[in-house]
Amino acid sequence: MSKPPKPNQPKSKQSKEPQLEHSEFAGEFEDEGVTVLVDIFREAGTNGDWTLEVISQTEIVTTWEENFETDQAAWEEFLATAERDGLKSFLEEDDTPSVH
Repeated sequence: MSKPPKPNQPKSKQSKEPQLEHSEFAGEFEDEGVTVLVDIFREAGTNGDWTLEVISQTEIVTTWEENFETDQAAWEEFLATAERDGLKSFLEEDDTPSVH
């Protein structure tokens, strides 16, 4: 008895990372000669919460532990942190990834 044909498998792996939607607030931010990349994103096609990450020029990534209901709330949190601690605070490298 012959086996039934196998269904066509997609060429991409199913374990592939989800597509992301990036906020219009995401982008480079510069102050006092320091430039960082602000990334505000969520899974594409959802109404999920937004994640906030700040990436330094030396690729130090600071990720907030809590997500934000809106991309504007994430942006405002970044601005408040930058105002309070300065952009240089995102340049400090620890042995573990920074989280807020």
